[in-house]
Amino acid sequence: MSSEPTATAAVLTARAVLLDMDGTLVDSDAAVERVWRAWAAEHGLDGDEVMRVAHGRQGYATMAELLPDRPMEVNIAENRRLLERETADTEGVVPVPGAPAFLAALADVPHALVTSANVPLADARMAAAGLRMPRVRITAESVGASKPHPEGFLKAAAELGFAPEECVVFEDSAAGVAAGRAAGMRVVGVGPRAAAFSPTVHAPTLECVRVEPGDDGAVRLRVAPEAG
Repeated sequence: MSSEPTATAAVLTARAVLLDMDGTLVDSDAAVERVWRAWAAEHGLDGDEVMRVAHGRQGYATMAELLPDRPMEVNIAENRRLLERETADTEGVVPVPGAPAFLAALADVPHALVTSANVPLADARMAAAGLRMPRVRITAESVGASKPHPEGFLKAAAELGFAPEECVVFEDSAAGVAAGRAAGMRVVGVGPRAAAFSPTVHAPTLECVRVEPGDDGAVRLRVAPEAG
């Protein structure tokens, strides 16, 4: 599939859309910060460094990077406890700007959620944000490797029945953008921090994205440099 720049927007043509959750559809930054900064304090780690690593990947992978000498089984057990805290803490969890309209525009387009959250956390945050859960979702339980590994995106594409090059990923984190690119997919980086991670196209918010009918069942994703 191709991408074509215009004077004011980039246009990506795709047959399927793969969506990250936290930071892309759901603004859960406040809850993530509360849980992970508390974890950092418990372990005598710098909270800012922990937050730099934590976005976009499963918790055990974050722990493994920050505490490289600790056994992985300890990370996995502790991550289960953190997931329970995150699932219970939905204060301040809201949709990112433009997410409800964007999901509505994808209603008849093949699409999937691909998140590092487990099922209970994904359900809790999508519900707190008032967003519809896609029929196809790839969660932490679905994969053996966390982003930036491409497994989640490749599984979603396969379940939807499309080749990687026919899919466009929407992501906000360094790990997520890297995972999408490793899967052989084009990536729309959503939000202010995504621009630094070299996505195919950057969308300041989902309000900048328009979903338009294309040819032969494809869709055109028009990404403007600013909302309008």
